[in-house]
Amino acid sequence: MSWLFNIAGVVLVLFVLRDVFHTLWHPTRHGGLSRLVMTGLWRLSGSLTARRRASGLAGPLAMVAVVAVWALTVVVGWALIYWPHMPDSFTYAAGLRPADHARFLDALYISLVNVSTLGLGDIAPTKGWLRVIAPMEALVGFALLTATVSWTLGIYPALARRRALALRLSHLARTHPTTEQIDADAGAAILDSLAGGISVISVDFMQYAESYYFYDGEDRTSLALHITYADNLADQAAGARHPDVRLAAAVLRAALEDLALILDQRFLHTQGTAREVFDAFARDHGRHAGA
Repeated sequence: MSWLFNIAGVVLVLFVLRDVFHTLWHPTRHGGLSRLVMTGLWRLSGSLTARRRASGLAGPLAMVAVVAVWALTVVVGWALIYWPHMPDSFTYAAGLRPADHARFLDALYISLVNVSTLGLGDIAPTKGWLRVIAPMEALVGFALLTATVSWTLGIYPALARRRALALRLSHLARTHPTTEQIDADAGAAILDSLAGGISVISVDFMQYAESYYFYDGEDRTSLALHITYADNLADQAAGARHPDVRLAAAVLRAALEDLALILDQRFLHTQGTAREVFDAFARDHGRHAGA
């Protein structure tokens, strides 16, 4: 019977390691534990009465929840490996009666000590393979800590790039450039710059899909509210006389279509045109503002 607990523990640990791998190092659009947690909290925040405050916290709280679920699952998984072999395969410090410390709660305690790398040593494995397994849990705990730091350091720069692009689009929208002003070398440079910025955001949404669930507000740093201006600008420049402007407009259009495809495949699932996807993007983030 003990081997069933061992298999269950190994499955839980491998499940978490797979989820960490696909979240941080090999992102895919196929849902995992982290995507389920973040999507659930995002939808929940959109249904609350105090939507503005709840949505602003959805992304950070979801990251904390995901890391907590990762850690808890690893702890439970390793505890299931230890528990069937207690107390015979463990040594206990003086003053501890082995028969009184062989419950699942004690296995959780050992797992927590190992995953946090505390190394208290009051209860330690004596069987050969268990003595190898315990340090491996400490390595996994260290890897989870490193993964959490890497995840944070990756997502927040991606958010900064997204908000900077939104602010740039806001600046352009407020200047109301005419078709004649765009139909020049400077217009081609602006369009080309926007296409490059949108391409970077597309990569960010693929590499850090969880960044979608961070709310940017209703102001000038919200890409969801300003991306349609880039779409309008591409249409406005498509009929320009300057060949460089027409080329830059075509490149911008291609970048927008790629962004719309990523947003639709991974988050929105409208199967519509680029404009329809951007409208759904604005509604999804606008809904979280109480709009």
